[in-house]
Amino acid sequence: MPAAETLERFIALVEQNAHVEAIEAFYTADASMQENQSAPRIGRDYHVANERRVLSGAKTLMSRCVRPVFVSVDKVVIRWIFRFEWLNGTVTHMEELAYQRWEGERIAEETFFYDPAPLVLRKVHV
Repeated sequence: MPAAETLERFIALVEQNAHVEAIEAFYTADASMQENQSAPRIGRDYHVANERRVLSGAKTLMSRCVRPVFVSVDKVVIRWIFRFEWLNGTVTHMEELAYQRWEGERIAEETFFYDPAPLVLRKVHV
């Protein structure tokens, strides 16, 4: 179970749009991430590279945690709101639930639940 201070530091980094740094600091080396029902991606280094790839297409990003954050032993649920302004001029607004399993002070598993429609619409405009 993460300490309350650890969880707050993680949230603060994400809200500062330091997504890569948050992954590097708060995920286990073999962490898994899963988008909705897609196959999980494994490995912190892979997550860092993927996050850099996504962010390279963004002109601006706003990341906000919607409280409360739910914690039960080693499980954490965070509601996020993201607003991406892409280099091509399109904008994506996403709301997401992140369901996390922590091992001590690091995230070992995370599943994101969100409506994929805003991402599909963005691909049409790219």
